[in-house]
Amino acid sequence: MSNASQHTFHIPVLGLCFSIDSPLKVARYGISSVVSIIEDELIEHMRSYHCLQNGKVYIPISEKEHDYRAKRITAYLNMMQELVGEQIALLKAQPLKEGTELWKYFQLLPENAALKNKFNTFLQTIDAAIKKGLEEELSNAVAPGAIDVNIMAKVDNARYDKEGNRLPDEYSDALSALRGFAQSNLSSSVVFSAGYNPKLYAYAEQFADFFPDEAGVLKKKIILKVSDYRSALVQGKLLAKKGLWVSEFRIESGLNCGGHAFATEGLLMGPILEEFKNKRAELRQELFDLCNRSLAAKGVLQLPETAPQRIAAQGGIGTGEEQTFLLDYYQLDGTGWGSPFLLVPEATNVDDTTLSQLASASPNDYYLSNASPLGVPFNNFRRSSSEAQRKDRVERNRPGSPCYKKYLSSDTEFTDQPICTASRKYQHLKIKQLKESNLPEQVLQQKIEALEEKDCLCEGLTTSVRLKNEMYLPHQLSAVAICPGPNLAFFSGVFSLQQMVDHIYDRSEITNKLPRPHMFVNELKLYIDYFQKHMDTAQTKVLEKFRSNLLAGISYYKLLLSDAKEELARYEEMLQREVVLA
Repeated sequence: MSNASQHTFHIPVLGLCFSIDSPLKVARYGISSVVSIIEDELIEHMRSYHCLQNGKVYIPISEKEHDYRAKRITAYLNMMQELVGEQIALLKAQPLKEGTELWKYFQLLPENAALKNKFNTFLQTIDAAIKKGLEEELSNAVAPGAIDVNIMAKVDNARYDKEGNRLPDEYSDALSALRGFAQSNLSSSVVFSAGYNPKLYAYAEQFADFFPDEAGVLKKKIILKVSDYRSALVQGKLLAKKGLWVSEFRIESGLNCGGHAFATEGLLMGPILEEFKNKRAELRQELFDLCNRSLAAKGVLQLPETAPQRIAAQGGIGTGEEQTFLLDYYQLDGTGWGSPFLLVPEATNVDDTTLSQLASASPNDYYLSNASPLGVPFNNFRRSSSEAQRKDRVERNRPGSPCYKKYLSSDTEFTDQPICTASRKYQHLKIKQLKESNLPEQVLQQKIEALEEKDCLCEGLTTSVRLKNEMYLPHQLSAVAICPGPNLAFFSGVFSLQQMVDHIYDRSEITNKLPRPHMFVNELKLYIDYFQKHMDTAQTKVLEKFRSNLLAGISYYKLLLSDAKEELARYEEMLQREVVLA
């Protein structure tokens, strides 16, 4: 297993705000994290906040400036890189003794990391001269975690000027975000998620940092978040034909994840990982050859034979044993731990009220909803203030939200310019239309209730960081939306960074007392529930394929019990019982 990072996990993007400045919290410990870069207003306010906190000069970037969205993103990413660099310099200047951040850096590392072994040698060394030499070597080896960014491909609305004229495609949400990243000083990765966006992929060709330099190094890398092997191959080839190399595929569970849930057609995580394991070399070679042919045709430098391509997985991982099993059995380069870090104030931004609610939540508080205006299932939290606000508006016969940011505006049924299905304007027009359609009363109410479930995520998913840091609240909207995955039901309490990392590396146990099935069984249950829920509405062929894939997955898990008996010993009885019941 090749892994340039000493850590074997990363913190994925968490909503719009929950990981918005996670690099400033964890990068100095060598931990990589992912920042959403779509919401430029929040990004600008975060830059202002951190400049003030760190004594930096803050020069505002106004909406009146040309290309202000990209400029704001570039300025914020450059600021984070500068601040993380300063943090690393301070950390390296500290003595390697208990209580310092330098000490913590090495404490957090996994036990099998090369630097952790050297650190343990340092602890056991008595000779003062040798110990001093080891301390210097360790200090020099300290490196920050990556400041990676996320662009959700589906969030790519066109933008308009004040006169209502549509701006060129390059000013759309996703393309301007990519430009902001590409023009930054960062040497890190952009994570493309939520499907294929041809304009976004093509636009990446315009930036030299996505192509190899004289040393064969990519200053800017591409990570694809994918649901299965076919998606990885298809999208990887589309990028390779443009000379763009996918440096990492991040496989995410379709349902056992946070945020938007992109359910597969019954394909389960275990069989998907097995296919990647068996075809990994084949995938890399096909994409490598295609990419280099494209680069040669462009007349630019080609990738070296050693160009790395990582495979990672995320979604529903909950124990150190599962972490180890995924890395060892499926030969992964890393994992992603998202929702559990919502309970770690040192790493993410959750306001005190919401944090307390999450820390004491029951499994029923987490559910798959229709709240997203994108029309994609969305993992929601019943106790959130945003959900309470939505219900209150419905009760007052004022369903829908004011729409200021328009990131999820996509409907043109009633208007020339797209509007959001969660907006008050759309819901008023749609409910009026439904009431005039002479539908049976029961059908009418079902349609209205489904419509009124839509919520404003643009505002709700940015509020928590503002409340936590006592920042400016635009339009005085203080309701918090949050989107943890169902796996968070097995964590109760508030944890330190050390506690969570120790849990990930199986040095301690912090899950609650709820009986927790293996992550594969949890996902299987979610898919069975999803299948049953859609039996009456889906097409027969779709249901048959879904069912066939589920049965194939169950058969795979039965075989896995014998093939991976040692790794799954603790779960064997549970897996047998749950798989038979399924």
